[in-house]
Amino acid sequence: MNIFKMKKARENILSKRSARLEKLLQGINKRTVSVGVIGLGYVGLPLALEFIRAGFTVRGFDLDEKKIGLLKNGKTYIKHISAEKIVSMNKTGRFSPTTDFSKIKTTDCIIICVPTPLNEHREPDMSYVINTTETILRYLRPGHLISLESTTYPGTTDEDMRPILEKKGLKAGVDFFLAYSPEREDPNNQDFSTSTIPKVVGGYTPDCLKAADALYSQIVAQTVPVSSTRVAEAGKLLENIYRAVNIALVNELKMCFDRMDIDIWEVIHAARTKPFGFHAFYPGPGLGGHCIPIDPFYLTWKAREYDFHTKFIELAGDINTGMPYYVVEKVVDALNARGKGIKGARVLVLGLSYKKDIDDVRESPSLKLITMLQGKGAMVDYNDPYVPKTHKMRDYDLRMSSVPLTEKNLKKYDCVLISTNHSVYDYPFIVKHGKLVVDTRNATEKIRSNKIVKA
Repeated sequence: MNIFKMKKARENILSKRSARLEKLLQGINKRTVSVGVIGLGYVGLPLALEFIRAGFTVRGFDLDEKKIGLLKNGKTYIKHISAEKIVSMNKTGRFSPTTDFSKIKTTDCIIICVPTPLNEHREPDMSYVINTTETILRYLRPGHLISLESTTYPGTTDEDMRPILEKKGLKAGVDFFLAYSPEREDPNNQDFSTSTIPKVVGGYTPDCLKAADALYSQIVAQTVPVSSTRVAEAGKLLENIYRAVNIALVNELKMCFDRMDIDIWEVIHAARTKPFGFHAFYPGPGLGGHCIPIDPFYLTWKAREYDFHTKFIELAGDINTGMPYYVVEKVVDALNARGKGIKGARVLVLGLSYKKDIDDVRESPSLKLITMLQGKGAMVDYNDPYVPKTHKMRDYDLRMSSVPLTEKNLKKYDCVLISTNHSVYDYPFIVKHGKLVVDTRNATEKIRSNKIVKA
């Protein structure tokens, strides 16, 4: 091909790319494009709600037929998203939840919100992202915008997803647009919501960034454009590694100060009075949720490709994953001090969700505590007003139901273990009628009783 033809071909490519971008931007600004949200969990469903509020037509995709059925019937499966919001969303006539992924072809912008867990070796399980990407490939067409929101290691969007999407000849940044914008959901946070949390956005090319930034700008108060998808991916990891490392620090100090007979909670309250240079983090029975226990190990795994060992991150992970063992030891010691062995002891775990006032049990330390106590021969029950019964999970299948928190029930247990400090719990009532209360959350801070043991 001579220089003239090469120049002409390049001009044609640039012209097509420009036309596709302009068409997409116009559709976004006029709210005439349709949005597909893949994965209708704690990230995807709030996102779908925001796009509906902004006037877009939204298709919600999920493999779970039960979820789709609930949504179609105006019901919710997430505590902080009311059924009224689902009903209101359905009434617009612009929301279509489905398990039929072939309808991806009817969408213009596709947002991926699928799980990115770790396997048993603490290595990334990318099967959900890869399978979803391969599904999108079947229906990919010129002009599509695809954005990944799942937390992952740097390079996932460019190095893993892009080659799959380009298998049929369409090119990212030319024929379709590819981006990464990490979720920042914090379930039941009363101060921030999907629309008020600044949203980081990275694109594979400048045009990809323009497209994704334009879309997200319709539903959030502020976007934070960055130079690449890799920067956006790394930024999300930093946010959660920062928390994991600092939580590990106070967890280690908790165990250290316990031996010194110093109350870590009082120490933190004193330190936080410094108006600069200190941010308070709090200890607990272990890490829970879909981010902090998992995300640091995504970077640890990826760093091996670069012959780099993330010692600090792995040390924090070891401390945090070891906290349930410390708590169980405190329970055993507390029972022994009262002349009761752990084998055959009746233990009531308060709170199954991973943090207060939500119904999310993913990676909850309570699950580990229950299985460890059972392994030592204890008879364990739990109470959680937000989790009536357990369901089968990747690593747990407890088959348990929440027991009522009554005076009669409390008196039956040799130990009440506070794992999640829900606001609805009446702690004076619990301490009054319980024989022994092991508190991992400082929930009984204002109660004076020799029944209480801090853990």
